[in-house]
Amino acid sequence: MTSSTDNAVRTCAIRARQSSPALERATDADIDTALRGMAERLRTARDTLVSANEEDLAAAVSAGMSPALQDRLRLTGGRLDGMAAELRILADVPHEPRDRVLEERPDQLTLLERRRPVGVIGANFEARPNVTLDIASQFLKSRNAGVLRTGSAALRSSRAIVEHVIAPALADAGLDPDAVQLVPGGDRSAAYALVSLPELIPLVILRGSGDSTRDLGREAARHGVRTLAHADGGGVLYIHPAADDDTVHRLIADSLDRLGVCNRLNLLLIDRSCYDERLPGVLEVLDRLGIGASLPPHDHPRGYEWSLDPERAATVTVDAADGPLHAARIANEETSGLAAAVATEDPAAAAEFIDAYAGSGVFWNSTTRLLDGFKLLRLPETGINIDRVPGPRGPVSFRDLYLRQYVVVPSGRS
Repeated sequence: MTSSTDNAVRTCAIRARQSSPALERATDADIDTALRGMAERLRTARDTLVSANEEDLAAAVSAGMSPALQDRLRLTGGRLDGMAAELRILADVPHEPRDRVLEERPDQLTLLERRRPVGVIGANFEARPNVTLDIASQFLKSRNAGVLRTGSAALRSSRAIVEHVIAPALADAGLDPDAVQLVPGGDRSAAYALVSLPELIPLVILRGSGDSTRDLGREAARHGVRTLAHADGGGVLYIHPAADDDTVHRLIADSLDRLGVCNRLNLLLIDRSCYDERLPGVLEVLDRLGIGASLPPHDHPRGYEWSLDPERAATVTVDAADGPLHAARIANEETSGLAAAVATEDPAAAAEFIDAYAGSGVFWNSTTRLLDGFKLLRLPETGINIDRVPGPRGPVSFRDLYLRQYVVVPSGRS
């Protein structure tokens, strides 16, 4: 890690830390005013944002970035409108209560559970400019300051969003613009600096490709920094013999509307008893969508995540499963545990699959693309946590970004 990069990240962290006490004291109205101001500035600063994004896209094309990753990077007028709409919805979501009474004790004391902000949260994320705003908005709604770091591919777009949308909206609402910091350079060493400052940034959200994100998680653990990591994805669809053909074909199409996202269809399991009968129709749908099928025997792991392979992103792995329990076991043991779906008209088969699957989201006759903060919870997300330990799992929103504190007061004083 270079000293200049280390100093840049530390400077961002100090500025965010200095702003956090005032942010914790801010009123609900101030927070929501800032969110609505961001939505409005997405409109007034549109030309500036699109211009910065076009520079990022031009550089990405020159560097040979795949079409799927270019799609993740692109900001269009429609996407900016969608981002603004999500901010307005978030502003209208009621804030979580600060205190909750757990018990009126017999010793004339009242036990409360209090929600407190973490203080400063870091975030390292992929080249998707909209994620800059998604994460910043969740930090703000939870009254946490933030230090954001993205790669060089999206740096111009993200910088424009922070400078022309987030910071002025915070200032207009009477909040400190330093509450949201963007690491100024795209050097990879900045990500390692971000997870090495436990006294300033005790929690970091990690999003991105599997190997690099897992490595950052290990580095964070070495420094005593907690993480919410989203390293791997890939949706699973199991087709049961009692599935309706129209439903199956709809789920396949709905699950592949975008290829560069983690919750797209990655592994398609057809029950062995109907494999030969169903396969031609499945292949026809995939072909119509421009998607290739990797059929058995495979030369790759069954859960290989195609969205992380720019050259072969338009691929789905197809295989057979011996019933709902076997399909769920494959999804549990050979994929990331992000999300799985079952297609069937048999409630007993659906319940068997749902009860056996241990991942962060399971769906019956609905697509794994729903495992997304806004689609599932009507809220933007900071990422999708697939850890197999206690804590927030699935899409992480502002409701999850807090510390629990127990407070005991004399009864009648709460």
